[in-house]
Parts: sequence; C-alpha cells; structure tokens
Amino acid sequence: MNPAQFDFETIRQTTARAMTRRALFGQAASGLGGLALASLLAGDSKVNAADASSQTRGIAGLPHHVPKAKNVIYLFQNGGPSHVDLFDYKPELARNRGIQIPDSVVGQARFSTMTSGQTARPCLPEISKFARHGQSGATVSDFMPHTAKITDELCFVKSMTTTQVNHAPAITFFLTGSEMPGRPSMGSWLTYGLGSESAELPGFVVMTSRDKEASCGQIFYDFYWSAGFLPSRYQGVKFRGGGDPVLYLSNPAGISREARRAMLNDLDRLNAMTLDRVHDPEISTRISQFEMAYRMQASVPELTDFSDEPENVLAEYGPDVRRAGSFAYNCLMARRLVERGTRFVQLLHAGWDQHRNLNTQLKVQCTDTDAPSAALVRDLKRRGLLDETLVIWGGEFGRTPFLQGKIEEMKSWGRDHHPYAFTIWMAGGGVKPGISYGSSDDFGFRAVTDPVGVHDLQATILHLLGIDHTRLTYRFQGRDFRLTDVHGNVVKGLLA
Repeated sequence: MNPAQFDFETIRQTTARAMTRRALFGQAASGLGGLALASLLAGDSKVNAADASSQTRGIAGLPHHVPKAKNVIYLFQNGGPSHVDLFDYKPELARNRGIQIPDSVVGQARFSTMTSGQTARPCLPEISKFARHGQSGATVSDFMPHTAKITDELCFVKSMTTTQVNHAPAITFFLTGSEMPGRPSMGSWLTYGLGSESAELPGFVVMTSRDKEASCGQIFYDFYWSAGFLPSRYQGVKFRGGGDPVLYLSNPAGISREARRAMLNDLDRLNAMTLDRVHDPEISTRISQFEMAYRMQASVPELTDFSDEPENVLAEYGPDVRRAGSFAYNCLMARRLVERGTRFVQLLHAGWDQHRNLNTQLKVQCTDTDAPSAALVRDLKRRGLLDETLVIWGGEFGRTPFLQGKIEEMKSWGRDHHPYAFTIWMAGGGVKPGISYGSSDDFGFRAVTDPVGVHDLQATILHLLGIDHTRLTYRFQGRDFRLTDVHGNVVKGLLA
C-alpha cells in the first residue's frame, strides 16, 4: 500500500486509546506544542517556510547586546603548538642553552608523565629563526612565513593559561568549559542561543584532519562537538574527509528525490503524532534533522564544488586544497560554510605533539597549516566577511621551554606539554588587530602580564557574539549550567 494512502486520523485514534495514564497527563500539560508542529507538517508535500525558519531561531532575547561577530571559525591545533618556537621569542633561552631552567621559575609546576620524573630540564632555544613583521612588529617564526604576512590582522594572546596537562581533558576544557566529557561544546551553546542563519546547512559543522605522517596517535572524540545535555539538534555535524561528507546523504539507487520527499512527509506526520502523545523533545529533533538532511542533499553538493573558486584563491590555500580531508581543504570549506550562514565551524588538526621529533615534525606541521590559515583570513577580508567572522587559531596548551630528552641527542629533541603560558591568535569579529596581548616571563614559562584563562577566552568569544556569558544558561538536573561554569571574565583589552 502507498504510505500516502494511510488513514492518519485512524492511527491517531488508535494510539490515543492505548495511551497510558502518565502519557495522558503529559499530553494535557503540553500537547499544544505537538499539535502546532503537526499542523505545520501536515498536508505539505514540500519543506514549508515555517519549518525551515524553525531551524534557524535561537532563544528569545538574544543577543543580549549588539554583536561584533556573527560566525566563528575555530582552527583548533590538537597537540599543543610550541609557543617558544613559533610566536613567543625568548632570547633568555638561547643565553641559557643547555643550562637547567631555574627552580625559582619552575616552582611546583606539574608536567605529563613523560617528563614528571625527568630531573634534568635544560633550556632549549627556538629551533627556528624569529623576525618582526608588519607595523605591529609581532615576532613570528620563519616556519610560518604566510602567517607573518598577516600579523597586522591578528591579535596574539601570549598569556594563555589552562589547568590541564594531558590532551583529551585539555581539549575538552577549551571546547566545552569542563575537563570532563558530557558538557555541551561551544558550537552547541552558540547554535542553541543564537540559532543559525542557514536553513540549508547545519548551524554547527566539524571537520578533522591530521598530519600525513600520522606522527601522533591523538583521537578525535565525539564529545569534542557534543551537545551534552542540550537537545541533540545542537550537536556538531561532522563532515567526513572522503565520500559523502555526511553518511547516507545520497539516496540509494532507484530512490528519486520526489519519492524521498513523499516518504519524509509521511514519516513527519507519524513522528508529529508520537511527539503529541509522549512529548519527548528528541522526537522534535528527529523531525528537524530529517528535514535538514533532505535539504542538505541539495546544498552539500554545491558547497563542496570548488569549480567556482578562482585559481588564484585556490593557490593561496596551498597544494592540498583539493584533497578532501586536508587542513587546506577544510579551511576553504569553512569559508564557504560561513558564507552560507553556518554559525560555528570547528576544524581540528592533529599532529602538534612533538615529544621526540621537534626538529623534523614541527616544520612539517607549519607547512601544512600556515598557508591555509593565512589564506582563510585574507579570503574572508577580501569578501567582506572578516569583520563579522571571528577566527581563532591555537591548541590546548603550549610546549615546555626546557628540553624533553638530552641536549646532546639532537635527533630526538622534544618538548613536553605546557599549560602555564602559551600563545593563540584571533582575527576579525571585533578583536583588536595588530596587537600582542599579555606576556610570559623571560623563559616563556609562566604568564606574568594579563594572564587569560580558558573561561576568560570563552566569555570573550560569547561577548563578541553579543552574549553575556553569565546569562546563557540551561537547567539540567536541578542546576543552571553555562559554558563558563561559575568563572570567566571578558578580556576587554582584546576588544576593538
């Protein structure tokens, strides 16, 4: 039998007779929402405008103030880029090469198990060469020549600190505000609060990449983009690096788009009746996500088609830009996503964990990521998007100013994880361009001027998007939660 011929009123009456006492009280309390949704979906053979707009709305009353940014692209560098080799020039390390870093500097600092038992901690100067660039005079390593050319667009934060010394909890802390998995990620908070400007693409998209050498074994855990206790519709949608960006996006052989639409119409009605009966918010999510998937069948092929990109733009992103799943490809995809209204794009690139291969792998990482990162900033500016798009580049911590290993064994030089001072940069979206904010001590060991904690950074990001971080909350298990927990202050010195 054709599903379109089903008598939905008969189905509704049958399920109503089977309703439990508890479900009856539930329907009496909140059935109007389900009825409203059902009325939107019923009798419409196409995605109607009301349903499409419901995917884009945020919370009433947001933004709290006029936003500087509308979108975020977070270029997260998994593993911990070495600040003292890339951005934070410290001549004192060269003057003390091979000499034990003073105990007065180290204090009671803790490190990962890879150096916690290491008694010798010799100073190791930068393995690259530094120079000042732009009118800002920012110091940048010669490993990053493309980033060096855009320093006047960048806001360097050289006094970042965190509480974690291991990768997964440190990354989770940056992305969710908690070291423990289970909290909503930043992209989920933003799409929950502000919604999305696109009805054709997800509001929160995640893409991952790694160094071609697979030099470290870091895992991209799903909780890095989880919605946590928020409704699951706000979870990040992970785009894959090969085949369909999203699994099962293509119709099976023999299924036309019209047949898919007819099937979804019937499925929506069934789901709407179940929602009306049991009031599970995940059913509402299921309805909306089926509709989003249907629209993505048309929007994603256009999104991933780079044939309309000028050759000079593709060249800026580097030779890997056409290799799906590469960092360069993902950077260009990020620009195309925010162009089309995606609220939050989270790129994660692994390979920065140089414990025993600093002299070889650090430059490889810079080669893979430098040109695409700089090209993204230039591309956004050229298209008039940088002012409203906040770009963030950085990892979960830095690397130790002292050597992991022995000074005479140059081939196995490395640096351990370092949470006490490190550098990130930001661009566009209402931050001051051409500045370096905060500073570390003479050894690059501790943040000594204007330290910025993880919750401070998160509060500042939300502020730039028009949100008071203390007022974006969600009640769960009897408590109001927020991204910044009970911490965080907006870093006003970063604001344009």
